[in-house]
This record gives sequence, C-alpha cells and structure tokens, in this order.
Amino acid sequence: MADKSDKWADNTAGKFYVDEQCIDCDLCRETAPDFFTRNDDEAYSFVYKQPEDQEGIDLCMEALEGCPVEAIGDDGDE
Repeated sequence: MADKSDKWADNTAGKFYVDEQCIDCDLCRETAPDFFTRNDDEAYSFVYKQPEDQEGIDLCMEALEGCPVEAIGDDGDE
C-alpha cells in the first residue's frame, strides 16, 4: 500500500501520487499516460497531472490497481 509520507516530491498535489516503492515498471505510464510520467534521472514514475474528470480518475484507478508493488496512492492532498 502506498504511503503518502513517502511520496516523491515530483508528484503534483492532489488525490493521486506515486511513492518511493516504485520500480519503474512503466505500467502506470502505459495505462494513464496523461497523468503519469517518468523521472529519467532517478528512474521512477510520478503524477504530473491530476485527473479532472471521471474518465481520468478511472484510468488512474486502473493504474493504481495494476501496480505490482502498490506504489500508487489515492489518498493524497486534495
């Protein structure tokens, strides 16, 4: 389970975030490329844009549910 106290500083403020458990597997970036991107220097994903509609929320939830190490959280700062 993702821990918001361990989330990457790169995450845009809001509901969704990626924490330091990320293994850079690319699943979230493939599932929801409008919201997740990669820090190329450190090799991890983070949320660069929060979803603004239900379709975006659904894509982020799909990424969260598919994350193999549970590094995506949905209890961030709103």
